[in-house]
Order: sequence, then structure tokens, then C-alpha cells
Amino acid sequence: MTENGTPTPQPQPQIQPKMQVLAQFVRDMSFENILAQKGLNSGEVTPEMTVQVSLDARKRPVEGQYEVTAKFKVASNNKADGAALFLLELDYGGIFAIEGVPNDQIHPYLLIECPRMLFPFIRRIVFDVTRDGGFPPVNLDTVDFLALYRNELVRRAEAQKAQSPIV
Repeated sequence: MTENGTPTPQPQPQIQPKMQVLAQFVRDMSFENILAQKGLNSGEVTPEMTVQVSLDARKRPVEGQYEVTAKFKVASNNKADGAALFLLELDYGGIFAIEGVPNDQIHPYLLIECPRMLFPFIRRIVFDVTRDGGFPPVNLDTVDFLALYRNELVRRAEAQKAQSPIV
């Protein structure tokens, strides 16, 4: 009660977001050991790595369920001449049940929080496949999915601005 006898308003409890990983799976994977195909001696190379990441999310027919796919492209080239050593392409998906996330926040949630949940499994697959392919295992650095999301928003805004006719 307040001093004037009116009841003290109680703060409304905030609904906490709830996420459940229903399934995760390799949608597509390809590993090309170009070094072995060319028959080069691995002592002749100094590897240089590039990693590209893209994300996709879509609503599933079941209410509150979403599918998120993280696509990783890991390439290794010889630093001296740029010759390709290996190429690993991995599309890794997860199906999530999500509750308590406002509609205006679901897009960033799907493209930031869901990939964070998938990333340790992706890292392990990349590690194992590169090792089993005859190379030193690649241990991916942690991906900043928030920065990736922000960069994509900026890229889309610039692309839309470039397409807009000047009045």
C-alpha cells in the first residue's frame, strides 16, 4: 500500500523467451581434397584459410516452430600461389520451438540465438572432416552472430538505397 492507502501497482512479470532444439542435422556437406587430387606434396604449401558464413531462417507449418540453417564455406589456399588445397561446404540445420519472443524480435532471435546453439556442433564437424580429410584439423573461431546480423542489415539497407530512384 502507498501512503494514501491505494494499492501499490505490481509490476507485470515479463515473459521469458523459451527455446527448445527439436532437431539438428546436416542438410548438405561437401569436402574436396584438392591437394590430394593434384598429387602435390603437403610440404610444398603454406595454407591460408577463409571462412564464409551465411544464415537462413523460415517458419515451419507448426505454430511456434522455425528452421534455421547455417551455411559455412571453409576454403584453404596455398599462400604462395593461391592454389586451392581444400574446400569444405556445410549446411547445418536446426528445428526450434520458440515461445515468448515478440513478433518484432523473432527475426534477430532466429538469426542470432539459434545459430549460437548450433555452432558447437558445426565446429566439431568442421574439425573432424578436415582432420579426416588429411589436413590439420580446423578449429573454427567463435562466430559473432550479432555482428553478422548487424552487417547484413547494413548491407540490405545500402542495397535498397542504391535501388531507390533519386527524386
